[in-house]
Amino acid sequence: MLRFVQFTVDAPDAKKVTVAGSFNNWDAEKNPLKKDKAGIWKLKLRIPKGWYEYKFVIDGRWQEDPRCVNFVCDSFGGRNCALVVE
Repeated sequence: MLRFVQFTVDAPDAKKVTVAGSFNNWDAEKNPLKKDKAGIWKLKLRIPKGWYEYKFVIDGRWQEDPRCVNFVCDSFGGRNCALVVE
């Protein structure tokens, strides 16, 4: 069953923001966010129930979600945000 998940990041000076994760095969181009007038980037995705890892890609730089509280180590010596969709 698909669930809606809201991705949000405050990046008022960014020109392009996407979200990449295990739910989209880490495709940094597939899911662009849209910026509102306050500089908040948002995207609502329908994702199947499950456990996922993700990061934001802000102007080409992979970054953690500053609102994320659960992390897992990635294979590059950093960490990914962990997301459970119920």
